[in-house]
Amino acid sequence: MKLISPVMIAVVLLGFVSARAENLEQNTLSKDEVKQGWRLLWDGKTSTGWTSAKSATFPATGWEIKEGVWSVLPSGGKEGGSSTSGGDIITLEKFSNFELSLEFKIHPGTNSGIKYFVDPGLNKGEGSAIGLEYQILDDERHPDAKLGKNGNRTIGSLYDLIPAAKNKQVNPIGQWNTARIVVRGDHVEHWLNGKKIVEYTRFTPEFRQLVSESKYKIWPHFGEMKEGPILLQDHGDAVSFRNIKIRTLTP
Repeated sequence: MKLISPVMIAVVLLGFVSARAENLEQNTLSKDEVKQGWRLLWDGKTSTGWTSAKSATFPATGWEIKEGVWSVLPSGGKEGGSSTSGGDIITLEKFSNFELSLEFKIHPGTNSGIKYFVDPGLNKGEGSAIGLEYQILDDERHPDAKLGKNGNRTIGSLYDLIPAAKNKQVNPIGQWNTARIVVRGDHVEHWLNGKKIVEYTRFTPEFRQLVSESKYKIWPHFGEMKEGPILLQDHGDAVSFRNIKIRTLTP
């Protein structure tokens, strides 16, 4: 039998302690961030400030908070939740001009998203709540990456409307990625790991033409709300979030 040396044990334990400490240091703001107007949208410990997209209470199942990470538990890949999953969650607060930043980690086969200008009362049936979506996807393994048009369902895209830049840089499965959504007036940007990958203008003929050619054409005035909550999607696949923060911008 091969014995494990004390040095090897120490290295493993040190790595575990370091990883745990790194997680527990998340979900905080630096002094500079506070001066810049940032505030936490999730406290890293509770569901305070969030609720189900389709009920008045936070989901009893399907979401897990562990060591500063908020995760969707896998439940078979069904959009919008089921009897065994939690479903989408939204902020109690609504936003109009803002910069949202968060970290996300995909797992093999992940399908999820960050939605904004969400109207939780628009879709009363099955499926996810309706809003503009920053797509989160395992492009290599999930079939949705090959649907839509020109890659407009791949990671970072404005889902089913505008594809993310082809030179986007996605960190490997198991590593954290940083998403940013910037909304100032009618101008919107998606950022991934420090690079701008989508840019568009709402309320324009060009934007409305894109909507008319998408799955959202059945929803009147899609994407044109003046304000709305932020949504994290439960699509039945494992995905994790942390460091969710936001700041208000001047229009």
